[in-house]
Amino acid sequence: MTATLLATHRVEKPWGRHTLWPGFADPAPDQDPVGEIWFKTPGNDTPDLLIKYLFTSEKLSVQVHPNDEQARAKGLPRGKDECWVILDAEPDSTIALGTKQPVDRDTLRAAALDGSIEDLLDWKPVKAGDFFYSASGTVHAIGAGITLVEVQQNSETTYRLYDYGRPRELHLEDGVAVSDATPYVPHPMPGKVAEDRTILVEGPKFVLERWEGGRRTFTLPEGVTGWLVALAGQGVVDGVAFHAGECLTLAGECELHVEAGSDLLFAYPGSSRI
Repeated sequence: MTATLLATHRVEKPWGRHTLWPGFADPAPDQDPVGEIWFKTPGNDTPDLLIKYLFTSEKLSVQVHPNDEQARAKGLPRGKDECWVILDAEPDSTIALGTKQPVDRDTLRAAALDGSIEDLLDWKPVKAGDFFYSASGTVHAIGAGITLVEVQQNSETTYRLYDYGRPRELHLEDGVAVSDATPYVPHPMPGKVAEDRTILVEGPKFVLERWEGGRRTFTLPEGVTGWLVALAGQGVVDGVAFHAGECLTLAGECELHVEAGSDLLFAYPGSSRI
């Protein structure tokens, strides 16, 4: 068994916030807002998955990610499927996923150029407890007033289609080429499989589970790493203590003791639950 507590990397963003999530220190009022907190694996390792918190005060750019095949054609290691667990959201917060109706490439490109892409997108209201799986090729944008945890394939390949007039580079040719500009179809969610265990998504690129407090023993297959994210509460896994706002990587046979009322995410690559 190996349990490693991961270091955090705070990323200041103009669209970030000064009020974060329990377990994280809020930036001072005179400091730049924090938009992302990443969990970093030690050394030069590039693991299969990446976990981060996002804190938004403005809409993020409209973007899309390539799949594995498209990424490798560009010399990149992998594409990017991702998912979001909504922890908190203001009453009018939304996330755009897919388009209201199928859109051809020429129309999508023109809409990205003139800004009408905002009207083509399907903006969905969100609230705490919601879960969304965004497969590669899904045109999407995260709205303002949201706190979420993002679990993704470990790739930072993002094609930005539209950015509300902000002076940042767009990637229209690459982005339009990989976009599946169609209505969003929710990924199957297995749901509650035990009193203290819910499967949020089961493949194709990773499995994500949500756990309550208590004791459990589980074994990860040889060569497979798991990521344990403490959203609330605290616990101990094989002698390593952790609390809300922390993330650990696990391997091998694990024994987990978590206080009642805790809320955990557990992610690992692959398409089958442990």
